[in-house]
Amino acid sequence: MPSAPVAAAPAVHTPVHADSLTLHPDRFFDPDPAIRRAARAVYDETRALPLICPHGHVDPWLLANNAPFSEPTALLITPDHYIVRMLYSQGISMESLGIPTRDGVPVETDPRKIWQRFAEHFHLFRGTPTGVWFDHELHELFGVRVKLSGATASVIYDQIAERLTSPEFLPRALFEQFGIEVLATTDAAGDTLEAHQLLRASGWSGRVVPTFRPDAVFRLASPLWRSALADLEARYGSPITSYASFIDALVSRRAFFASLGATATDHAVVVPYTRRLDQPSRDRLFSAALEGTATADDQHAFEAHMLIEMACMSTEDGLVMQLHPGSLRDHHARVFDRFGTDKGADIPVVTEYTRNLHALLNEVGHDPRLTLILFTLDESAYARELAPLAGHYPAVRLGPPWWFHDSIEGMRRFREQTTETAGLYNTAGFNDDTRAFCSIPARHDLSRRMDANFLGGLVARHIIDLNDAQVLGHALAYDLARRTYRFDAPSAASPHTLREAR
Repeated sequence: MPSAPVAAAPAVHTPVHADSLTLHPDRFFDPDPAIRRAARAVYDETRALPLICPHGHVDPWLLANNAPFSEPTALLITPDHYIVRMLYSQGISMESLGIPTRDGVPVETDPRKIWQRFAEHFHLFRGTPTGVWFDHELHELFGVRVKLSGATASVIYDQIAERLTSPEFLPRALFEQFGIEVLATTDAAGDTLEAHQLLRASGWSGRVVPTFRPDAVFRLASPLWRSALADLEARYGSPITSYASFIDALVSRRAFFASLGATATDHAVVVPYTRRLDQPSRDRLFSAALEGTATADDQHAFEAHMLIEMACMSTEDGLVMQLHPGSLRDHHARVFDRFGTDKGADIPVVTEYTRNLHALLNEVGHDPRLTLILFTLDESAYARELAPLAGHYPAVRLGPPWWFHDSIEGMRRFREQTTETAGLYNTAGFNDDTRAFCSIPARHDLSRRMDANFLGGLVARHIIDLNDAQVLGHALAYDLARRTYRFDAPSAASPHTLREAR
């Protein structure tokens, strides 16, 4: 259970004319009194449940080192691409926000100036999920009671900075305060997982597990493929000179991840295309990659085949398979060239699932050993394709609204468009999918409130009764994520013999 909130910070000087920051107890609930009353009753049953965080991007070294956070800007602003992209869209340069450049061009290094600039533009986030999350962090975690603005920036900065010096704000202490039961990170196939090993050796009771993400070694035409393959070879301990040795290395690494608690894999593609290649074709494509002659078409075919391979491996080692398609990464070439990846320039594209996943689902979609969680950035696919697929194939579960749709209205649209066809038990619960460690409780709270409101609407219309709604609310907030990601099942820890069919 989440522990009690940290005690309020000592009183600080409040700027004249500062507006108070309050969080309404009925925030996000429908104004209709019947819906609101039922939503409150459901939320009251879920608000204090432990947090299951099965997919995210928190750096495991944060918890392995357990060092104090340096100051508010580095913790809350600079690493958050939701914040950076909005400010950039309004003409605020990334250099002025302290985002490091690849070419060494100097950027702003004074954290107070960056914080002040952010605070002066905080009005840009009103009505957005980022604004909601940030207000929650300020109020609930740091005890701030005035709205963030240019006038209040300095006093709020000082209040947060003071709190960050206390033992209660060390990363592991916050992990426990947040009530996190399990936190999954996302890690490359060739990662050493040293941070996870240190966490296990430390004796700390917090459960932090890796997630196997092999995308980089599937992108045969990428200029970074050789480097990713070299990392995989180093961890595997042998040269990878053929498709067969490549498969053996992946099986071995999946087992190593599982030995450190991993229960899932993760795969990001632009198009969720699947197609099984014959043996000569896959050998030829891998040889072309080793020779440096693989084309974009070769990579497309290879990724399509490897998604099926990953699904088959999951039937053997039990790792849940997550598929995140539909993002055209690094759309803005100038931003990518100067600042690198994850700077807010990833843009959704139209995504088709029914035909693209036909090969994979016809091969293993009926297999009870496989759990395939599908995500989307294309809401038009919810009712048309995703809900019907999850409503038929035993292996398929729907991931929660992702990225741009991890929001108040996005969550509402997801439930409205998928529930009647897929039901609620063919969804995977909630995951926060964040790098911003301190925003985790805010994200879960928003999800729990929106699900409570959806269920409250069903109660108000007499589709279900309040008792059913409370049971469903508990499932959506806790049970489904824990069950779907197999956190209550033993982990696989040894390689399995490859099937001759491969």
